[in-house]
Amino acid sequence: MNIALLSYSTKPRGGVVHTLALAEALAAAGQHVTVWTLGRGGDSGFFREVDPAVRQCIVPFPEILGESVGERILRSIAVLREAFAPASASYDIVHAQDCISANAAVRCIRTVHHLDRFTTPELAACHERALTTPYAHICVSSAVADELADGWGIKASVIPNGVAYERFSATDPQARARWRERLGRYVLTVGGIEPRKGSLDLLEAYALLRSRHPDVQLVIAGGETLFDYRDYRARWEARATELGVKPLVLGPVPDDELPPLVAAADAFAFPSVKEGFGLAAMEALAADVPLVVRDLPVLREVFSPAARFAATPQDLATELGHALTADDPARQRAGRKVATRHTWTAAAAQHIALYRELGATGTR
Repeated sequence: MNIALLSYSTKPRGGVVHTLALAEALAAAGQHVTVWTLGRGGDSGFFREVDPAVRQCIVPFPEILGESVGERILRSIAVLREAFAPASASYDIVHAQDCISANAAVRCIRTVHHLDRFTTPELAACHERALTTPYAHICVSSAVADELADGWGIKASVIPNGVAYERFSATDPQARARWRERLGRYVLTVGGIEPRKGSLDLLEAYALLRSRHPDVQLVIAGGETLFDYRDYRARWEARATELGVKPLVLGPVPDDELPPLVAAADAFAFPSVKEGFGLAAMEALAADVPLVVRDLPVLREVFSPAARFAATPQDLATELGHALTADDPARQRAGRKVATRHTWTAAAAQHIALYRELGATGTR
């Protein structure tokens, strides 16, 4: 099959990581795959090298100073649609991975990673169209599929994410040692500082944790986003000052440095208030790092019995303390089992089967 996968960015966000990994696994299975995306801020390539078997079409998307989030998203849709439309008929399958690309592609399969709630009229309308216009839907967890069915009456196929297990389980000891030398003992989270990631709750938890583990640093990596979280970041920084804590904010980390950064952590915190799967947390399991996640149905589905679960900042501090001190070989074995059963090869095979089923029934 000739397959187009559409994304919205070249930056290291979860949906983009998913798109590239799926594209490479589909190509390894003999499919002809092209990834279409927007090159924001002058980007001419993705945040990492991509298997040459995957073709790339990166559409220039220059920044406009003073542009609002709503304006930027509407322009993103228009620019990607204009570039993709002339080529769209040449693909057997058009598969959009997010709201922007689903609006740009119009007729497509859509992966719904998680469901957002927007109050800005333009964004709410884009979100709604991106759910109701596609002719078929995939969710990366049953919890999100249930939410989609309950809220929109849409039935989705469930195909979980994979994880690059070997990449995170077999990291360079010297690279890990460099992170340890730089950071000491640390709790890591990946995803930046934003409301959906539960950053304020993690800050509160860290202040509590420090009273019992004063030598432990909180390290925050990642954070590339389309949205403007400056107000939230300012609240976070003000609260950190009030609490007397100074987390280390690394920002986006080079792709080759991320696995040893994860593997060298003493614990991994994942307090998101909304997720579709939790790919960064799955990478922590692959690296054999103790994992503490928000007690959400989707994270229970994906990470039981490998993770510790926390509902409040107090719970999060308590469970992180246990993760830092408890020897828990049964949970570690469960973590390896959970991580090893999530492969991109399996995800690609399920996608191919669905693509063929949709083609056979004339749905596409």
